[in-house]
Parts: sequence; C-alpha cells; structure tokens
Amino acid sequence: MMKSLAAEAAAKYILGLILFALLTFIPAGTLRYPQGWLLMAILFIPMLGIGILLLIRNPNLLRKRLNDRENEKEQRTVVLLSMVMFLAVFILAGLNVRLGWYMLPGWVSWTAAAVFLAGYVLYAEVVRENEYLSRIVEVQENQKVIDTGVYGIVRHPMYAATVALFLTMPLVLGSIPSFLAALMYLPIIGKRICNEEKVLEQGLEGYAAYKKKVRYKVIPFVW
Repeated sequence: MMKSLAAEAAAKYILGLILFALLTFIPAGTLRYPQGWLLMAILFIPMLGIGILLLIRNPNLLRKRLNDRENEKEQRTVVLLSMVMFLAVFILAGLNVRLGWYMLPGWVSWTAAAVFLAGYVLYAEVVRENEYLSRIVEVQENQKVIDTGVYGIVRHPMYAATVALFLTMPLVLGSIPSFLAALMYLPIIGKRICNEEKVLEQGLEGYAAYKKKVRYKVIPFVW
C-alpha cells in the first residue's frame, strides 16, 4: 500500500516538474532563464520535502490530496479559472523573455522568492495542524472545527498561503504582465471561499460560531 502510494506521488511529482518546465521554457524559447530555474527550485524542492513528510506521517492525507476531485459545479468552475490563470502567468512570463519586454530587477525576484518560501512554511503549518485538510470543498466524517494555531488568526490559512505563493510566482519570474494575470486569483479564491463557507455552515457543527470568533478569512485586519 505504501509503495503504491509512493509510486503514485512520485509519478505526479515528476509529471508536475515536466509540465512546469514546458510551460516555463518553451514560451521563453530558451533555457537561459535564471528566474525560471529559481522558481522551479523553490517550488519543487519544498514540495518534495512536504510529500515525503506526508508519506511518512500522514499517508491518508497524502492519498486524499492526490486523488480528490471537486464534485460541486461551482468549485469545478473555480478550478477551471485557476488553470486558465496559471497558463496565462507562465505563457506571459515566457513571452516576456522571448520578446524582450521589461524584466523586473533581480532583487525583486529574490525578495519574492523569500515571500514565496514563507508562504510554503505557512502551508506546511496548516498541513500539520489540520488533519481534515482537503483539496475539495466538503465536510468529512467526524470532522471538527479547528480554532487554534493559525486557525485562530484567520479562518482560511491555507488560502492565505496560496495567495502568498501565487502572487509571488510571477514576481520571481520577473514578469509584470504575469503578475497582472495572477491578480485574477483574488476574485477566484473569493468565489471559492464564499461557496466553501456555505457548505461548512450547513454541514459542520460549530462553524457558524467559529466565524463569529475569528472574523478574518485570509488576511488579518484586511479580509
């Protein structure tokens, strides 16, 4: 069982790595794109570490995150829009290199990389705290409201992490057009959160009280 899960995770990891390389370097028309290599490193090295940790300590969560598929029509729309956003981010970044548009200074890429890694740390902490974490919107059997740790600060710390990750990726790539495309993520994630909270209020005991206790959804004192 563990071997098959490890093989499945490895296959999807390698596929993701290949797709990333294709989307990054083919539009750029060159492998001489240091910002692309930087993003590849800070994205896939921590991803490998988190995957190994889940395989050892919480294989059920890893299996769930590898295989879950959205059932709600509204959330399938969110997933589709997110895919369009990702394609736009990487294609525009590549064209930025190929066509010689303006590249952001190196210090911007490195600063964005630091923020990106901070987002990864937050992501890892959410994974550690929430055993009910899921890629899809659902209420699981025996699920309980978690209101401690980062969940005592914002109701959706996972989305806080993804906002940090997705908005810094185009900056790591050095592309202003890509950053403008990535801003699409804010209304996309807003739509997802709105639907998710409806599902949780209807199906998860204590969630309505939790919303009153923790006021902010993603960013403390802002949203």
